[in-house]
Amino acid sequence: MPHPSLPGRRSVLRGSLAASAALTLPAGLGAAPALALSGRPKAAWGVQTGDVTAHSGLVWVRSDRPARMIVETSATESFRNPHRWYGPLLGKGSDFTGTTLLRGLPSGEQIHYRVLLADPDDPRRAGEPVAGTFRTAPARRRDGVRFVWSGDLAGQGWGINPEIGGYRIYDAMAALDPDFFLCSGDNVYADGPLTETVPLPGGRTWRNITTEEKAKVAETLAEFRGNFRYNLLDQNLRAFNAQVPSIIQWDDHEVTNNWYPGEILADTRYTEKNVDVLAARARQAFSEYFPISTLRHPGGRVHRVQRYGPLLDVFVLDMRTYRNANSTDDQASDAQGILGREQLEWLKRELSRSRAVWKVIASDMPLGLVVPDTGDGRPNIEAVAQGDPGAPLGRELQIAELLRFVKHRRITGTVWLTADVHYTSAQHYQPSRAAFTDFEPFWEFVSGPLNAGAFPANTLDNTFGPERVFVKAPTTANVSPAEGYQFFGEVDIDGDSAELTVRLREQDGTVLFTKVLRPGRVGQ
Repeated sequence: MPHPSLPGRRSVLRGSLAASAALTLPAGLGAAPALALSGRPKAAWGVQTGDVTAHSGLVWVRSDRPARMIVETSATESFRNPHRWYGPLLGKGSDFTGTTLLRGLPSGEQIHYRVLLADPDDPRRAGEPVAGTFRTAPARRRDGVRFVWSGDLAGQGWGINPEIGGYRIYDAMAALDPDFFLCSGDNVYADGPLTETVPLPGGRTWRNITTEEKAKVAETLAEFRGNFRYNLLDQNLRAFNAQVPSIIQWDDHEVTNNWYPGEILADTRYTEKNVDVLAARARQAFSEYFPISTLRHPGGRVHRVQRYGPLLDVFVLDMRTYRNANSTDDQASDAQGILGREQLEWLKRELSRSRAVWKVIASDMPLGLVVPDTGDGRPNIEAVAQGDPGAPLGRELQIAELLRFVKHRRITGTVWLTADVHYTSAQHYQPSRAAFTDFEPFWEFVSGPLNAGAFPANTLDNTFGPERVFVKAPTTANVSPAEGYQFFGEVDIDGDSAELTVRLREQDGTVLFTKVLRPGRVGQ
C-alpha cells in the first residue's frame, strides 16, 4: 500500500512529466524557448537519484554532448517558485555523466525535480527538461520505511527483449511505491556478451536488443561504459529510476566472473589478462553511471552506511575489492577474508554506533550457501561457505568474528539481505544447529535475478547452522526470464510497531513467502 499521507509516486511522476514537456526555458537561462533551439543537449538515458537521506539526495544524468547540469526542485509538481541547483559541466572525462548534490531538503517529503542540460557556450540553448521524484528519509519513527531489493541484470545472455516487455520486473517493484531500491550487485554483466537471438525450449526464440559494446567481453573503459548504458535502453528501468532512489553495490560481473584482486585471467576471450586493470576501468564506469556519494572523489569506496531515519540503517558491503584469492578456502587462519581487515573493522565500528531499530547488512554474497568457483578447473570457493560443516575455516573465520562481535556487543536488529545465486530463499541461522555457536540467531534473505538466467538452489554449509525455511528455484541451470524465476524482495518497517516484514516476490509482484520480525528480539 502507498504511504497514506503521500500521493502515489506514479501519478506524481506523470504530472511532473506533463508539466516538464510544456516548459519554456527558465528565465535565468534566457528568454528563448528551449524546445525551439536546435542542437540542444539531450538526456536520453533518463535521471536517477541515490544515497537519499532525510535532508539530501544525489541526482544523476547523462548528456549526449558537453553540457552544464542544472537541477530544479519543488514541493509540488507544478514547479512554482522552484529552487535551482547548478551542477557540474558534463564532458568526455566522465562520459558526459554527472551528479548534483541537493542539500537542505525537508525530511519525509516528496521532492519533485527536473534536470536541464544547457549548452556550456550558450546558456539559452537547453534541452528538454527530464523530471523525476523521490521521498526524503523520515525524521520521525512513525512514518515507517518500505524498500525493495534484488540483483543480477542482463546475465547469461538474456538482455532486453522487447517481445516480452523488456525488464518488466521494474514495473512490479515501482507499483509498491518503495522509498528506495537496494541493488545487491551484478548491475551489469560486463563479461556476458549478447547475441541478437537465443533459442528457447519448444522452438521459440529469445530476441535481444544488442549494441556494439555488448558484442564482446568488456576490456576498455569505453566498453565498460557501454555495458552500463545498455540497461538504460530499457524504458521500464528508466521510468523506475525517475521514481525510486537507489542504493547500489557491486559484485563480480561489473568486472568479470568471480574476480579477485591480483588475478591473472586464463579466459581466452580477454586480451587484457590483468584483473586489476579491468577492475579499475570497471570501477570508473560504475562510479560514473550511479549516484553514489562515496565514489565521487578519487580513492572513494563502495562500502558505506546509508541512514534512513530512526528505524533503519543500511550497511552496504564490498565483497570484491578487499577479498583474498579464491581457493579451497579451508585454511586454519585468514586475516584478510572476503571483507579485508579494514572493512571488517569499519563494519564492526559502524554497527556498534548505530541507533537504528533495524540494521540491514546488504551483502553482495550469501553466508551459508556454497558458491563454487570452478573456472580454472579447480574446486575453489567464490563466497564464504566451503561445504565443510565443521568449525569455521578460511573466509568463515572473518564472518565468525563479526557474528561474535554482534552478540557480545548486544547489537540487535541485524538482518542480512543478498542476491547473487539467481533464485529466492530464506535461511534462519541458529547456534543450536551450528558447529560455531558463539552468535545470536539471525535471518538471511535471498532474492534475484532481475533479468538473468535462473539456477537451482545451492547446498548449505552447517558451520553457522542455517535452515532453509523457504526456497523457489528451477531444477535446471540458466532458465531464461521467459520461463519466470525472476524475483525481488520487499522490506516493510511499520512506523507504529517497528515490526519488519520481509516478502519474497515473483517478477509480477506475487508474494511467495512472508516473515515478520519483531524489534529488539533475539532469534526471531
